[in-house]
Amino acid sequence: MYDPALLCLKPLTVSDAIAARHLDEQTLGGFWSVEGYQREAESEASDLLGLWQDETLMGLGCSWAIVDEAHITLLAIAPSHQGQGWGGLLLLALLQAAIQRQLAWATLEVRTSNQVAIALYQSLGFQEVGQRPNYYADTGEAARILWLKGLRETDVQVAIAQQWQQRQQRLQQQGLQLHLDKLLLAHSTEDHQLPVITG
Repeated sequence: MYDPALLCLKPLTVSDAIAARHLDEQTLGGFWSVEGYQREAESEASDLLGLWQDETLMGLGCSWAIVDEAHITLLAIAPSHQGQGWGGLLLLALLQAAIQRQLAWATLEVRTSNQVAIALYQSLGFQEVGQRPNYYADTGEAARILWLKGLRETDVQVAIAQQWQQRQQRLQQQGLQLHLDKLLLAHSTEDHQLPVITG
């Protein structure tokens, strides 16, 4: 039975590749093919997460584990639901996955014109370390290179846990309930608990 108030955050599978490609076309202009999403879903070095509302994929996030680094390759929310905090939720889930993998830092590239995304990343502690000129083939626009260090440090993990709790409270204020697939306790202190999504 359809429940519009229920969101489900879970790893994507090969069977979700067509839905991922459809959302990709709406938001990213065709970043990966169906086959590309299938490869990501099967890769042990990739965390490919989806945010579902009933049977509709509303959000998509992916990161690669490369040695000690979580390289966040994409983050997308359906146009009809942008600006509601769902992108931040997905980003925090990817950071939690990186912490579970015991990675040391996270990095990503973002268009210099995408001020909304840049503000989100900076609010979670990402800092600009450089730019890549002419990075985006469609416009020739430069990319900002952002890094978040210290994922193995307790204070960073606690800050991410606090952000996670705030995002969940925001969803509740919107009348939404978040269901997490295969919820594990990855990190805890006396006052904070950090849930992690696993494949």
